[in-house]
Amino acid sequence: MGPPPSENPQASEQAPWHTMSIEESIAKMGLKADLQKQGLSVDEAASRLSKYGPNKMTEKEKVTIWQRIWHQINNVLVYVLITVAVVSLVQAVTTDNSNTRFTAWFQVALILSVIILNTWIGIYQEGNAEKAADALKNMLSTDARVIRGGKEIMIPAGDIVPGDICLLGLGDKIPADLRLCSVSNMASGEAALTGESVPIDKVTEALSPPDGLDPEQVPLGDRKNMAYSATLVAQGSGMGIAIATGDFTQIGTINRLVNNTETIKTDVLKQIDQVSKYLFVCICTMCTATFLTAFFYTDTYSGDALGSVNIALVTAVAMVPEGLEAIVTLTYSYAVKVMASQNAIVRALPAVETLGSVTVICSDKTGTLTQNIMSLTAFVTSNARYKNNVDATDRVPVNFVRDDTYLASRAQHDMKKTGKDIVADGPNNPAGRRGHNPSNHFTVDSLHATDNPDEATANAALPPDDGFPVKNGESPSREWIQSALSCGVLCSKCVLGEGGGRAGEIGNPTELSILRASYFAGIDIEELKNDAPIVAEVPFSSDYKFMATVHEPAKVDNCPDGKYVCFVKGAPDRMVKLCKYQAKGGVAGDENLEDINENYWIEQIAILSSHGLRVLGLCRTTIDKDSVKAGDQLGPEFVNGRPEGKWLTMVGLCAIMDPPRPECVQAIKEARGAGVRVAMITGDHKDTATAIGHMLGIVDEKYSEAVTGPELDAMSDEEIRKCVMTHNVFARASPQNKIRIVKALQSEGQVSSMTGDGVNDAPALKAANMGVAMGKEGTDVAREASEMILADDNFATIVYAVKQGRVVWDNLRKVLLVNTPINNSQGLSVLFGLLVKLPQTPISAIQILYSNFICAVTLGFVCAIEPAEDGIMELPPRRVGKRLIGRFLFLRIVLGTILLTGCVVGSAVIVEYGGRYDDWAVEEREKMMRGVAFNVLDFGAISVMLSARFAYNSSIHPRVFQGNPAAVFSIVIVAVLQVFLSYVPGLNSFVFSMRGMDGFGWGLTFASMVIVFIAMESEKAIRRHLKAQGADTDDRETPFFTDGKAPEVDMKMPKGASKLNLQELNH
Repeated sequence: MGPPPSENPQASEQAPWHTMSIEESIAKMGLKADLQKQGLSVDEAASRLSKYGPNKMTEKEKVTIWQRIWHQINNVLVYVLITVAVVSLVQAVTTDNSNTRFTAWFQVALILSVIILNTWIGIYQEGNAEKAADALKNMLSTDARVIRGGKEIMIPAGDIVPGDICLLGLGDKIPADLRLCSVSNMASGEAALTGESVPIDKVTEALSPPDGLDPEQVPLGDRKNMAYSATLVAQGSGMGIAIATGDFTQIGTINRLVNNTETIKTDVLKQIDQVSKYLFVCICTMCTATFLTAFFYTDTYSGDALGSVNIALVTAVAMVPEGLEAIVTLTYSYAVKVMASQNAIVRALPAVETLGSVTVICSDKTGTLTQNIMSLTAFVTSNARYKNNVDATDRVPVNFVRDDTYLASRAQHDMKKTGKDIVADGPNNPAGRRGHNPSNHFTVDSLHATDNPDEATANAALPPDDGFPVKNGESPSREWIQSALSCGVLCSKCVLGEGGGRAGEIGNPTELSILRASYFAGIDIEELKNDAPIVAEVPFSSDYKFMATVHEPAKVDNCPDGKYVCFVKGAPDRMVKLCKYQAKGGVAGDENLEDINENYWIEQIAILSSHGLRVLGLCRTTIDKDSVKAGDQLGPEFVNGRPEGKWLTMVGLCAIMDPPRPECVQAIKEARGAGVRVAMITGDHKDTATAIGHMLGIVDEKYSEAVTGPELDAMSDEEIRKCVMTHNVFARASPQNKIRIVKALQSEGQVSSMTGDGVNDAPALKAANMGVAMGKEGTDVAREASEMILADDNFATIVYAVKQGRVVWDNLRKVLLVNTPINNSQGLSVLFGLLVKLPQTPISAIQILYSNFICAVTLGFVCAIEPAEDGIMELPPRRVGKRLIGRFLFLRIVLGTILLTGCVVGSAVIVEYGGRYDDWAVEEREKMMRGVAFNVLDFGAISVMLSARFAYNSSIHPRVFQGNPAAVFSIVIVAVLQVFLSYVPGLNSFVFSMRGMDGFGWGLTFASMVIVFIAMESEKAIRRHLKAQGADTDDRETPFFTDGKAPEVDMKMPKGASKLNLQELNH
């Protein structure tokens, strides 16, 4: 065993290894200069293992099963039930009366069953708090190759120590954080840390921090001379010095944050805890009042202490909501089932309620708000602009439509920028996203576009529409599309996925977008390649940013005899400089050549870049067949080193982006209508993020600008709190930014949902009120740290889940409206039965337990699975601090309690003192009294349920039996059981202490049902009238019964969170 993390020497020995040379790194660690050849000696390795401890992450102390059980039973209401069970047990053992003994034992068994069942449900649903850490632990390597004592050996990964020389090969899992000292075409896949699928190329030389950044501020993805524990060698091989092990690796830092981040307790759980305390006080008060009434006031129990205690405990049993926890769990479970059917998988049941109070949804971009498929959005020629339907599923040319107004001018925020500044903020920036190998290989180096708006407009102007090759608003022919895009199709090594999708695709996403557009325009890709076989090529290189291929001409190429067609595809600024001509209207053939208008094309690049689009230039020309030989591997000078200088013909510019999901536009509109803000957090460039935000409706007049991660880094806590309330788009954001955004939103009283997919997102997911992980693209760690998983990675699913969360809140309130009056009226019926001097309590303890656990649960289940009421997504989110039981729900519960209590006690008084049964034996009359009271209670509960089904709409309508089949089924079940219990000999008299009712008893029962139903509906009608007059009947504004305070949030970052800049998010 090594030292604890707080005392581990690694805590003070960390250094900016990426800025240090290999020699400096070895010296910093106090090791010999021949380390790379000899490695550590066996004795040195053993000494360091003792000093630094094993290469393992500290595990969070796990909760034992006994601790879990105690957590479930440590509740004042459970204490009440246990007390009743103990007293009943004593009574069962000491009594001589066989009926009393049976009732007591039956009561003990029922109460213990309730406690055991509720405890089991609670343990089962407690969630999987340790699984996130376990998932991290399972990601670590088990064995490693190292050099020790000059020999290459295999050792357990847990025995690696700082200073070890680790050898890496293709497919190896990296066992510790390493400073690479030798690489051979090595790249590591860091998806395990970040969710980023593009491997990172590795180098060995020391790296200098960019201007303005300290070494520690450099994102880990930019530290290309480093390799990180739990990531994979995706290509090549290498060797590195272990500079951090165990808790001090990047994955170890995440582990500590996951273990230390507390899960936020939901409002409902907090309020149920609070209600339990209030109930305990009420129960104690009622028990005391009942005992005093029985002992001092009644004739039956006067002076009988044990009998009075027993009656008081009957009151306690009555008022403890034994079935409430079960029905609340059923409410959650049903909602979880419904959401799972729509691809929203909820991992912790109480999290369902949180969804209904969400005020801000923070979403990743790629694959969640967008389709995660790079698509050709527009194609610009010398005289026209063509819009491509990226959502098309039919393979027809009409997917392309000439629309000269589409993306015809710069985005408003870039009108006065120079070309250089536009490129810097857009996706064509050669720097790419910090920490990523850019998938856009055709970035712009220099764009000399004007910053004068009038001049820019003049340069971008199209010639008058001459209808060539088609008029504005018309679609071009398949032949024209094939000819115009053939450069992008033939000058490519990419393979399109099955059916034009991503499955099975091979190649760069930017290039694949052109193949996909051609495919959905009806072009046969393979046939085109066969018709125009490749003769020679200039392979792509990031040094010159183009690719060229020479082909036999196809039929649509309009090529002279004796000529090959040469296609060149590349960075648009470089293509313009190499072009002498432009193809009029993008049509091939010498007769359509025009002198190139460079200013026009440069401005078009600026326009498309300002809208966040990747831009790719397509060029062509013809060459003599005797100038190249089949199979030639040509150099770049074939394109950019020709004696004639400019020689290509510009065909057009491809504008490419990852388009928004069409269903997300409507989902965001629905969310806004429901008062829920949608914020987009992406690692993409500012202009791209802003453009996507405009398309989705996230960016508007109120939230008009994007803010970048570096800008957030420079803000104080107070500034970032203001910022998150005025911005909906966060570009170039890091995982560290995510945590600060969450904390800032919470400190402003917002309830936030946060999406994520990488390991480094796990702390933010846990810190958010509702962590949402990606099911397709996400990592196991992110999924385990979240409350909900999107099986389809679709933002629209989150909005659907928010709607269901609101339904759950409404249904919980409806459940309380059904269950609480039943419990209250049972206890009050016992007390008021004594006050009116009934010889026995109107209902027995067994009848009470049955009503609590069977009747209340059955009727409550109807409300638990109620569908959404109309207009639920037109209401604002629930205010922070809003009570589950607000003013008007409290009044409805009081009304229901009074009605049921009055009917139960009133019917018992009528039977006992009404004279109709005076000639009956006392025992038979008491059984009739309890039979009538029991049925009045449970049939009256049916009336409460029917009224509770609709919060505002009248239940005096056929809809009361529609929309929820469980309503009818529950009524039938309760009614049949009531008749069964009332008339089955032995069961009615021996167990339930009652007898079958006569017609008069049923008359009292149905009259009570009508009274309760009409009174409850009258209250609802009054409330509808008040609402129509503008009264706050939803407790949205009134602080009564609410605390209304925004929670205090510690804005300090968790210790170690500064190392979350593993990579900028690729979203």
